[in-house]
Amino acid sequence: MSNIRNTGDTFDALIKNSEVKKYTYTLSESQKQELNLEDGDFKLMRTVFDNYGSIKVFENDKMGSVGGNDISEEGLKKLIEDSLSAARSADEDPCHDIAPDQGKDVFVQGVQEPDMDRFIERVQEFLKILEKDYPKIKIAGGAAVIDRWNWFSRNSNGTEFEGIGGQYHFSLEFSAGEGDKNSGADFLGFSMKDLDTPIIEMADVKRRLKAVCDRIYPETIDSKFTGTVVLIPDCASQFLYMLAGNYISGGRIIEGTSLWLDKVGEKVVDEKLSVTLDPFDERIVNGERGTQDGFRSETVKVIDKGVLKTHWLNLYAANKTGRPVVKNTGGDMVVNAGDKTLDEIISTVDKGIIMGGFSGGEPGVNGDFSGVAKNSFLIENGKIKCALSETMVNGNLAEMFNNIRAISKEQICDGGSVLPYIAVDGIVISGK
Repeated sequence: MSNIRNTGDTFDALIKNSEVKKYTYTLSESQKQELNLEDGDFKLMRTVFDNYGSIKVFENDKMGSVGGNDISEEGLKKLIEDSLSAARSADEDPCHDIAPDQGKDVFVQGVQEPDMDRFIERVQEFLKILEKDYPKIKIAGGAAVIDRWNWFSRNSNGTEFEGIGGQYHFSLEFSAGEGDKNSGADFLGFSMKDLDTPIIEMADVKRRLKAVCDRIYPETIDSKFTGTVVLIPDCASQFLYMLAGNYISGGRIIEGTSLWLDKVGEKVVDEKLSVTLDPFDERIVNGERGTQDGFRSETVKVIDKGVLKTHWLNLYAANKTGRPVVKNTGGDMVVNAGDKTLDEIISTVDKGIIMGGFSGGEPGVNGDFSGVAKNSFLIENGKIKCALSETMVNGNLAEMFNNIRAISKEQICDGGSVLPYIAVDGIVISGK
């Protein structure tokens, strides 16, 4: 990769020779070394390079925003021209703005000197374990990827940030089969900043492999009941982002339709739940360092022991509503661990399910949701009874997180989040 800062200097010179006075831009170069897996074997190794540039310009309370993959001098000139054209055709809205001067900084994160040979050894080690200990597993596809990137941003207020980062990423699409029976597909993926730990020991890989083998012969729920749902971390993340989108997102606050519009500082969910956006947690591989508005990213406590600490507002939404801006784009979620192991939680459930995924439409404004529980298991009398065919679940987002039975001691780290298992009561469960 070339020096992206030099491209930034070229962009600045072009901007100074244009009609643009107020602006913010980001430029990036990335390199991806990818080793593909298919049917349990290495099939393709390739290196992919990518460039991207984006700019926002402001003219008389109008904002124009464009982006593109051409960051040559001609490409940069076109970005300036197109952004001015977009601004002039936009509606006036003084709430569009950029962050004040955040100073200058260089952020170096993650993997700087990747070792593809060692990465391949780790993948081969994993494949041998699969063959020996999980003979029912069938690999549909997967990839071992080394990502490296360099980004650079400036704005007319004086901010200048540069980011240099890298990571190892492993992903796998797989199923389990026996004779003519098959579990259906599952997927896992996670990022790493080193290769010290075998892949089989990363994230929740072992549990996911065992679970897919146990789903070869699913059963169907014939009845309808109200019970407990144990959300695996991936699924817990899905519901927590649905919760945020419904009650604290900028769109809902601007519209005034959020049921938590005036609830900052008040208890809104069970006191067992604490949620933080923490890009500086050592378990996060490449945490955010600058927001899309140009602020330095900060650790943001969203919910603390059930109490809502802030709405989730970018600069535009903050200006629009007169509420505080959140200096975090919304990733790097960390949920505090609980005081029971997953096995202890399951042992307390009279009737319910472990839910591995959820497929449904957008929740209603009040938080009501309905959809299909994927990759799930029935729990009865404190024990996992059987795998389930697709099962319907219905509930309300606010109510489910006010009815938390327990949060697990175990936290699963995938490089981008740190999440426990969360058990919630009062969910309607029925056969599809």
